[in-house]
Amino acid sequence: MSWSPDEATLAAFRHLAIQNAIEYEGKAAPGSVIGRLMGTRADLRQHGKIISPLIAKAVADANAMAANEGLDGLRDILSKEAPHLLEKREKKERRVGLPELKNAVKGKVVLRFAPNPNGSLSFGHARGIVINGEYAKEWDGELILRFDDTDTVVKPPLPQAYEDIPKEAEWLLGYAPHRIVIASDRIPHYYEHAEQMLQEGFGYVCQCSGEAFKVFRVDKTECPCRPNSPELNMELWGKMLDGTFKPGDAVVRVKTDMTLKNPALRDWPALRMQDTANHPHPRSGVGSTYRVWPLLDFQSAVEDHLQGVTHIIRGKDLMDSTRKQTLLYAHFGWSYPETMYWGRVKVHEWGGFSTSQMRRDIEAGTFTGWDDPRLPTLQALKRRGITSEALRAFWVELGVTQKDISVPLSALFSHNTKQIDDDAPRLAFIRSPIEVDLTGDHPLQVEIDVHPNHASMGQRRFSFEPATLWLEEEDMAKGNLRLKGFADLEIEEQSATVASIERSDQRPIVHWLSEAQSCEATLIVAKDGEIIEHKGRMERHDYPEGTMVQLERIGYGRVLNATTILFSHS
Repeated sequence: MSWSPDEATLAAFRHLAIQNAIEYEGKAAPGSVIGRLMGTRADLRQHGKIISPLIAKAVADANAMAANEGLDGLRDILSKEAPHLLEKREKKERRVGLPELKNAVKGKVVLRFAPNPNGSLSFGHARGIVINGEYAKEWDGELILRFDDTDTVVKPPLPQAYEDIPKEAEWLLGYAPHRIVIASDRIPHYYEHAEQMLQEGFGYVCQCSGEAFKVFRVDKTECPCRPNSPELNMELWGKMLDGTFKPGDAVVRVKTDMTLKNPALRDWPALRMQDTANHPHPRSGVGSTYRVWPLLDFQSAVEDHLQGVTHIIRGKDLMDSTRKQTLLYAHFGWSYPETMYWGRVKVHEWGGFSTSQMRRDIEAGTFTGWDDPRLPTLQALKRRGITSEALRAFWVELGVTQKDISVPLSALFSHNTKQIDDDAPRLAFIRSPIEVDLTGDHPLQVEIDVHPNHASMGQRRFSFEPATLWLEEEDMAKGNLRLKGFADLEIEEQSATVASIERSDQRPIVHWLSEAQSCEATLIVAKDGEIIEHKGRMERHDYPEGTMVQLERIGYGRVLNATTILFSHS
């Protein structure tokens, strides 16, 4: 049985929307209201998909009331229905934006974003880029873009990603990463540190099978390879390098303590052999050069030290990585970077997407490419008209918290609306168009503002020669109508008579097109994993490709050409 909010919960939505409209002078935002609601009502987080449109309506109603009745009218409502929401919050000196970066020194902060280049960057990757990038900018520090590309089998790198990811990161950040590091170029450095481990006795070559070592780990007992002398370990290491051993025959382990409470920390693997003869690295110059490859926890730990990383900000699912790496740092005598964690963010409308699965689907032809508007990739979001500023604002607003968060896409869209609305010319698109003959007294031409808030953007001119209109089929069923910016109409079958140029009553206001200023057009919508093409009529325009427009009563879209719009969001 599907959940629906009770009257008290609906009232809470309304009150929070009114409170937000008061605080932001009649410009409440759904994302802000949803964030406040979810922060106080954890029981509602699982119902985000149902709640999102209800909040959007409550916000629209609150903003309309602010326009009609003023902020004092909104305050009167809250004072009667929810006076606690009018109480002034304690004026604490609080930080705006991201939390303080612990032990940071201006000009000496070094952070990193380290994707696996097995595909384009996704919406989830954006969090790592934005959070680390904003801190680097704030502290006059450096942001390293590091390609963690040492797995050629499970997640093989995609050559194009080495070109795409730096461009995507620069678009999102607003500046280019200060350094680019490619792990597969730096294998000799990892070998050097592996050999130091073996020679100094805090690492060893283990020839036990994975299943056999799992028993030792569970039983908290040492495997027979652990007491190997440095000389024996170096001899076995040589056999890993020269191909005497095959993948699965041996791994290099970091000595920790086989009685540690957390099993994942017990003598964890640092380097292993890969079958690069059959699965060569795709980068030229690397290919099948190396048989032994570092695992991520080892490679990342060594590279963070070599690059002087001062702060690591990442998901809480990598806490075990921090624990492993801290033990490794202690062996080497290094100081571990300051570390912060965030929890998971689930977007209702997207469900589960992984880069590996998206890559398989693209290669299978299910999607047209990394910029397919159905995908949650940065390329796809950019193509749909989502701005980098909106993505940065979204992730900064969520901040760095270990709480798992579930949010609707409308939270991102509200940020995007703030970025694009002022510059988005208005256009009319008529879905399921009905041709209507216009009769009665009316001017031969009507002018309507290109943008309701910016007269400087000019006028849209609609001619009634011929005297023919296009209206949406759904609107025709409503009876008598008010054409936005024009006149009241009396509707009868497929004819319409002008009853009044001035608004005379509360009949529905609808958008429309004249025959002379319209053409056949297509609105492309990506929804629920499908591409839907809505055929209709659109206002003629000469906006160049990439222009963001607001389609009246539909939402924002990106111009693809004179007769095609890609829908972005409401």
